Amino acid sequence: MTLVAGVDSSTQSCKVVIRELESGVLVRSGRASHPDGTEVDPAAWWVALKQAIEAAGGLADVAAISIAGQQHGMVVLDSEGRVIRPALLWNDTRSAGAATDLIAEIGAGEFARRTGSVPVASFTLTKLRWLRDNEPANAARVAAVALPHDWLTWRLLGYGPADESPLGPELDALITDRSDASGTSYFSSERDAYDLDLLQAGLGRRDVVLPKVLGPSERAGVCVELAGVIPAGVAVGPGAGDNAGAGLGLGASAGDVIVSIGTSGTVFAVSERPALDETGTVAGFADASGHYLPIVVTLNAARVLSSVAGLLGVDLDLFSELALAAAPGAGGVVLVPYFEGERTPNLPEAKASIHGLTIASSTRENMARAAVEGMLGGLGAGLDAVRGVGVDARRLLLIGGAAQSKAVQQIAAQVFDAPVVIPAPGEYVADGGAVQAAWVLAGERPNWPLEVVAEPEADHQPVIREQYMRYAHSVK
Repeated sequence: MTLVAGVDSSTQSCKVVIRELESGVLVRSGRASHPDGTEVDPAAWWVALKQAIEAAGGLADVAAISIAGQQHGMVVLDSEGRVIRPALLWNDTRSAGAATDLIAEIGAGEFARRTGSVPVASFTLTKLRWLRDNEPANAARVAAVALPHDWLTWRLLGYGPADESPLGPELDALITDRSDASGTSYFSSERDAYDLDLLQAGLGRRDVVLPKVLGPSERAGVCVELAGVIPAGVAVGPGAGDNAGAGLGLGASAGDVIVSIGTSGTVFAVSERPALDETGTVAGFADASGHYLPIVVTLNAARVLSSVAGLLGVDLDLFSELALAAAPGAGGVVLVPYFEGERTPNLPEAKASIHGLTIASSTRENMARAAVEGMLGGLGAGLDAVRGVGVDARRLLLIGGAAQSKAVQQIAAQVFDAPVVIPAPGEYVADGGAVQAAWVLAGERPNWPLEVVAEPEADHQPVIREQYMRYAHSVK
């Protein structure tokens, strides 16, 4: 039996899954936590990766591994391969002003034409601009720029500072893939090339090493023995950004739109043609199969539900019951859930707001339902935007921890005007890494079956979206 491993190095944790190559059957898995915060020392990810591998029973019998990870995070290295400062993560909004400056200088249309996307605070280029403007001494030391999955793959291959790794600081050995590179704002997935003029607009320099971009089934190399945790000889795939990894793990194809409700909310689809949206609502990323991945991302997703459940003093099961006890539209109560600012629409300084309260409508049931409807309303606006760039949404695959909520499932069937499918709970980003590892080994993409646990009956209720959009458009 041939085994392959996939990794999801996410904002909150590192997950490792080990699957059988032919069938895709899960053999074992492991997990380790990441530190909280919007900036993190990448060393914590490396420690967590090794811990998660050990928790998954190690790699001694594994033939290949590939790492998917959180997009956009800025990992800057000096000439000795050392991390210069903690990585700024995708959800660090301090670079919002840098995004505004870059758009003013380059133009939104020009960014969309050259990279497929208009930068927001999440994207790597804006963080490099922030570094240039706020930490010029650190910016001057930058010899290479990597993303989280790039850096972890580099370490897995045995590279790093001379006193920490067997192969030393070979910066030219950094590799990435199209999906992750497409979220930097200095790479064109249509041309498969970096745009060094845009890199210079951000960092103020272009004389730095950027990871080599590999195709979806290209081998990055093989592991070297590392402290008894990583065995020598395991093939290493190119890796992917987290959403592209989830697309692989779900076996998504044209017509499938994935709605993921985790720390952030995402709406994305596999497309055979690039998406260019000058408004910046839809980011025209690449997927991990050689195609494209138009995507809309919201900052406020599952934590909207847990926050309001905490406010109501109930657990999530009772919260779901309360939400389902209220009528569609929550008696006119609307929650615009921008608790942590928002990325789509681009309102980094916004706050959450509640509208439509009357004496009669101020019930726990309506508050719970308004939270679910508000969260899904934001994702529904994302679906509208993805359709607006030419995506044909034939079905929606609803994933993420919150997708298992009965209230979310039923209300999603009322918010979205497309069939909703709930796959079985799983680590789909890590699964995508396993798919990629299998692809590297076998030379063809595996077709593992997808287990579906629910298909709620379609029950579209336009009032939910109409209320949400009326108030969401008033936020500044």
